[in-house]
Amino acid sequence: MRFLAKALCTLSFGPVAIGEGILIGKAFEAMGRNPEIAGDMFGKMIVGTALAESTAIYALVCFFLL
Repeated sequence: MRFLAKALCTLSFGPVAIGEGILIGKAFEAMGRNPEIAGDMFGKMIVGTALAESTAIYALVCFFLL
């Protein structure tokens, strides 16, 4: 059961990486279309990426605690 729990923690890294890629790609796409908002959009993109990355960090902590 412990190995199954670790496998489930490991499987969560894939969707997090895909989500971060989509998030960053769409943010850069928006900056390319409207360069005036690039400064404001970049800060929001960093915060959004940090929130998405926190899911992977929680899964990593759970992996090592099991």
